[in-house]
Amino acid sequence: MIIKSIAETSYSGMFKVAPEEGCAFYIRKDYLPEGLFDRIDVGVDFDDDETDSLLDAGLTCAVELKAVGYLARAEQSRFGLTRKLIEKKFDKKYVEAALSYLEGRGYLSDLRYATAWLNTRRVNHYEGRSRLAAELSARGIARDVANKALDEFFNENDEDEICRKAYAKASKTKSGDKLTAALIRQGFTLKQIKVAQEE
Repeated sequence: MIIKSIAETSYSGMFKVAPEEGCAFYIRKDYLPEGLFDRIDVGVDFDDDETDSLLDAGLTCAVELKAVGYLARAEQSRFGLTRKLIEKKFDKKYVEAALSYLEGRGYLSDLRYATAWLNTRRVNHYEGRSRLAAELSARGIARDVANKALDEFFNENDEDEICRKAYAKASKTKSGDKLTAALIRQGFTLKQIKVAQEE
């Protein structure tokens, strides 16, 4: 591959490279082997291995740009974003490299995603800690990250009060053991349910 032109883009640290033959593509230094980026210049001829490395960087940049598009619309978990990108037929090795870069720069955060998800979930659902933890786990959130997000969530939202609301809603259609079982499935403890019953 011989380079015809290289120009920095408005996206920090990303460059557009046009070879003499074939389509232009984007690269960033982070996705290239040590020292290769510094050799890129107009007229430089790269051997097959170096060309493969440049094309790998280009494919990783393509994944990064697609991922940023998803992140611009809403917070994403790494697990969920990986699944979306693989469904778009991107190779897993490029997905992993791009998402690691975005995570390292703070653009992708499982903690931010978990916090946003919990705050959205509470609008229409009355659920206790264990149910919310299970839901986060199903979305690929690690236990320590989920626990941190749940700690923050329940610092701002009284779990006993949520249980009272869940009890009031469920008691319209259920009673006795069925009501208790329904509230346990929603993640509340027997102690919380008993307090809600007494009130």
